[in-house]
Amino acid sequence: METAHSATTRLQDLLRRERAALAEFLVALADFDQRRLWADLGHASLFYVLHRELGLSKGAAHFRKVAAELVQRFPEVIEPLRDGRLCISSVVELARVATRENLHEVLPRFFHRSRREAREVAAELSPAAVIPRREVTTPVEVGARAAELDGPAEATRARPAEPVHPVELEFPVRVVPSPAATRYRDVTEPLSADLRRLHVTVSRRFLAKLEEARSALSHSHPGAGAEEILEAGLDLILAAHGRRKGMVAKPQRKARPSGPGHVPARVKREVWKRDQGRCQWPIAGKDGGICGSTLRVQFDHVVPRARDGPSSVDGVRLLCAFHNDLAARQVFGDRWMDRYSRGGRR
Repeated sequence: METAHSATTRLQDLLRRERAALAEFLVALADFDQRRLWADLGHASLFYVLHRELGLSKGAAHFRKVAAELVQRFPEVIEPLRDGRLCISSVVELARVATRENLHEVLPRFFHRSRREAREVAAELSPAAVIPRREVTTPVEVGARAAELDGPAEATRARPAEPVHPVELEFPVRVVPSPAATRYRDVTEPLSADLRRLHVTVSRRFLAKLEEARSALSHSHPGAGAEEILEAGLDLILAAHGRRKGMVAKPQRKARPSGPGHVPARVKREVWKRDQGRCQWPIAGKDGGICGSTLRVQFDHVVPRARDGPSSVDGVRLLCAFHNDLAARQVFGDRWMDRYSRGGRR
């Protein structure tokens, strides 16, 4: 029977082959482009060969076209692509800022970066010349035939609520409702080393609350913009979170009555600081390490409270909700824990 370790080894081998194949593909593609063989096929550029002849999506074709051009300019990127240090999705941002003069310094900064992280590096290296600071509310129209739209000619249009620059804000928006799409998607666009533009879809209810908050803060924050108002709200959330995790600046003088499993605020502060707010569950992979998640982090007794585990700094750790549940199941079993976990084992 294949074990988790043997399966992981097999996956690592397949990943090495995938990266090597991608690097060889890009080298061949660069040669194909340099010889302009796409013109012999009647295409206007390499992009159309990738999209029409090879059947790649427009996005995938664009990434590979840019990568092939980068390989022609800088053969030094081939090895990082082959061994996985450089990701195909970050190549577009690298191509934007790389020059022969700065390649030696710039290239390593894109290693092991996601597309979003690569955009941030590129924005730091080449910040936008003009960074407008503005707030715009744009209503999105959802037509009866929105789900059937398939081209820009039929796309609904989003128009600004107030007169603004038409070139920047009047653009087609294709809206395809889906029962599964229950969450909004926020998009962050890096503009410089420090500034980001946040694109977020909100409800009218949110805008009404934003205006109420603007009025409520009008004395202490006159003329506050959306960023200042939202940051004030985030400060309150983080302060409440800190109190809940025992990260208050000054602990209360009189300790409240507590049960045997109570974790004192002093212990919470020390554990949170030691574990850096991250899940400490050990990873059994080749490189080891910890889970490291910062989502739904909870204080967990190394020895369960039901077995008289101490609420000391050494006896408490941080675990995410999933690994906290898993730790309990390893001690008490699935049958017992299913009584306390909603919907049984996750």
